[in-house]
Amino acid sequence: MGKLAYSVLATFPDEPTAREYSDWLAAGHIQAVLRAGAVHAEVFRSMPPSSLIQVEVRYLFPNQAAFDRYVAEDAPALRAEGLARFPPERGIRLDRRTALCLHEFPGK
Repeated sequence: MGKLAYSVLATFPDEPTAREYSDWLAAGHIQAVLRAGAVHAEVFRSMPPSSLIQVEVRYLFPNQAAFDRYVAEDAPALRAEGLARFPPERGIRLDRRTALCLHEFPGK
């Protein structure tokens, strides 16, 4: 079975909250997911013309088994930490999605 992409799209009510979230990701959360089985991570920020303030983090897992292990063993604690810092009451919405890699096209 092929690689699996796992994305978390966070939508924020304001810029300071988005910066706080981005700083938290960079200060250790992303590294924790990498230690838990992801092999790559990237963070993206929405751009105009979008009026939404969004940060998306994309993780790449080598296969479904590695992702399943992450979800069962490490994700509960990591998600709880994130929810404690960035609860819905602060106006933050988190959307998660997974996708299976069908084809790879290496660049130059």
